[in-house]
Amino acid sequence: MADAHAAPMVHKDYHASKMGMWLFLFTEILLFGGLFLLYASYRSKYPQAFHAGGQTLDVFIGGLNTVVLITSSLTVALSITALRRGELVRCLWLLAFTVACAGAFMVNKTIEWSAKFHHGLIPGSEHMLQLPQGQSIFYGLYFAMTGLHGVHVVIGASVLVWVMLLIKKGRVTGEDYVVLENAGLYWHIVDLVWIYLFPLFYLIS
Repeated sequence: MADAHAAPMVHKDYHASKMGMWLFLFTEILLFGGLFLLYASYRSKYPQAFHAGGQTLDVFIGGLNTVVLITSSLTVALSITALRRGELVRCLWLLAFTVACAGAFMVNKTIEWSAKFHHGLIPGSEHMLQLPQGQSIFYGLYFAMTGLHGVHVVIGASVLVWVMLLIKKGRVTGEDYVVLENAGLYWHIVDLVWIYLFPLFYLIS
């Protein structure tokens, strides 16, 4: 006879969980995809103004942030492998490094935005309104798209910190790692979006 006090088995549909995550990521792709189409439309209308706007952005900081995010994608992928092997400490260190990369990205972005604000390039400001229409649109898209991406970076880092807590509590393990895997997928999308944003804004020719 089965033990009446045995803990009930909890059914987890991992396939549905991953499918739900992919559907959510699809909506994120649609969101940024619409913004990319808007960017392409205005760039074709104001090519010289977009080129002039791109020349004012700091390619070094943009390139540095690209390296930071690509590195963070590698470490979050390695953290999943470490967890599946039962290497919990290594997994946590890799996730901590990923979160640190997110912090470095946001610090660099804050420095870059602060420099723009210092020169009066503030969305909705009188200086912005006095710029040629094409450049005003360029900076508007720049702040909107990189700002939205920055919000996703913060959300992604917060999710990874939450997953780290679940790992410490034993609720995410090498046998039950779908939560970390889904968080990793989200992080990869965040990185992928930046890989498109960087050349569109910083390397315009």
